[in-house]
Amino acid sequence: MNWEALITTLKLALATSVILMLIALPLSYWVAFSRWRWKFLVEAVVALPLVLPPTVLGFYVLIALGPRSPLGRFGLPFTFGGLVLASVLYSLPFAVQPIAAAFGGVERKYIEASWVLGVSNLETFFRVIVPQSRAGVVTGFVLSFAHTLGEFGVVLMVGGDIPGVTRTLSIDIYDQVQSLNYSSAAITSAVLLIISFMVLSIVYAINRKVWFFAADRRHREAV
Repeated sequence: MNWEALITTLKLALATSVILMLIALPLSYWVAFSRWRWKFLVEAVVALPLVLPPTVLGFYVLIALGPRSPLGRFGLPFTFGGLVLASVLYSLPFAVQPIAAAFGGVERKYIEASWVLGVSNLETFFRVIVPQSRAGVVTGFVLSFAHTLGEFGVVLMVGGDIPGVTRTLSIDIYDQVQSLNYSSAAITSAVLLIISFMVLSIVYAINRKVWFFAADRRHREAV
């Protein structure tokens, strides 16, 4: 088991998920509530990683970070920072879509009541919309984390295979298979499978609890 690759993978997944939350919360709010007629174009751009081959996205990110681009001076290709940037772009729809759906499902009367009480849009967002959408926010965070755990194409294109820097578990499995070391690949694959299963189990458990409390509260309000 390559513990160095495991640590790199967990660091990448955590960094990507945290950054995505900072981006996805305001972007999801805009997607859910904007009335701009061309909003679907932004939604299509956000969803592109769902249909684009990872190698295609990785290639364009690598070009965008290359020495001839405005970002070239930062030297991001084949670094952990470049890996995080590529992972954020690749996992963006996994954060935005569930959060935007949750925001769109918030009952309008709670938002309007907040406005009537003189609460600002920003306070309404954090005190009404986000708490009412916590199941979607948790889902977006965990899906981003789980999706990053298994990245391969984008990671390999942008980060390469540098031990201790950009070599993740998925790349390590590939290396082990290429070396015909199937026993080691099987162990690493099992570890990645267990981690992914545990992460997804947690999000389903949390969502079930959240929706149970929401349904119970609506029942008490109706009574």
